Amino acid sequence: MPIPRQRVIPQVRDPALELSLVKPIATGDNRQRAATVQATDGEPIVSFEGTSNPYLEHQRNDLLLSLQHMRSEGHDEMVFMCITHCKELTFKATHYELANMQARIRGGEVAGALQLVPRVRALLEFLGKTWDVLSTITPHEFNQFRNTLGIASGQQSYMYRHVEFILGNKSIALARAHANNPDVWPYMERALNSPSLYDDVLALLHRSGVAMPPEALARDWSASYAPSAGVEAAWLQVYGDPTPENDLYRLGEALMDIADVFSQYRWRHFVSVERILGFKPGTGGSAGVGWLRSVVDHRFFPELWSVRTRL
Repeated sequence: MPIPRQRVIPQVRDPALELSLVKPIATGDNRQRAATVQATDGEPIVSFEGTSNPYLEHQRNDLLLSLQHMRSEGHDEMVFMCITHCKELTFKATHYELANMQARIRGGEVAGALQLVPRVRALLEFLGKTWDVLSTITPHEFNQFRNTLGIASGQQSYMYRHVEFILGNKSIALARAHANNPDVWPYMERALNSPSLYDDVLALLHRSGVAMPPEALARDWSASYAPSAGVEAAWLQVYGDPTPENDLYRLGEALMDIADVFSQYRWRHFVSVERILGFKPGTGGSAGVGWLRSVVDHRFFPELWSVRTRL
């Protein structure tokens, strides 16, 4: 049997807080399940002791489904809250897969890293679909509950910020939005000051014999990534062998898949907000659509985009 890889569970807040919510439940195996089916004649179990059931205990849906607290009389506030919570969970799943992809890159497991890319892409595509639902909210319906947001904004999501950071879009200013939260800040600060997935990919290219400029291998990791002609030249060398046997070429294209679908998610965000709000200021202090335009124009892994002009 193949030896299972050691998975990485990235920490984005004090883990003791999450563990305090976990309830112990009985485990099972194939033998137990077969015996249970015999005992129930194949019918679902519908009688449980106590005041709960195993599915609820395992998933803690009692907590998850109690978080959609309406603060207005607006009908559409419920779907807005539910979809926002779906997005936060999807950010967490995306970050989990990216962190494991990064760990495999650091270990030189390119094939193992590539194995995770289809799931990352599917998660990001799912995020894009959330705007299909949110775009059904009309300006009138959104105005019925918008004031209850106060200065709350999705840009204050620490889970989204971790996704941006691991992909390389660092921002000291946006990270500091969480400096007052002792459960979150140590992990945000660590992510800010650590190499991104892209940084580790460039280090992998260097270890594989692809010439890499020194500033791409040792720099202030908290600084915004600046495109480099030397890094573009490195990718040009990699793309000189565009064959399935070239794992580094396949890795470059896999990163482009991620960057492409993430850009589409940002575009859907931009268009949906303009459709609902027009050019009104955002709730969190930003200029709204005007600020989102600069976000839309950003590209992860910039040399992978620019090198296409030279191919």
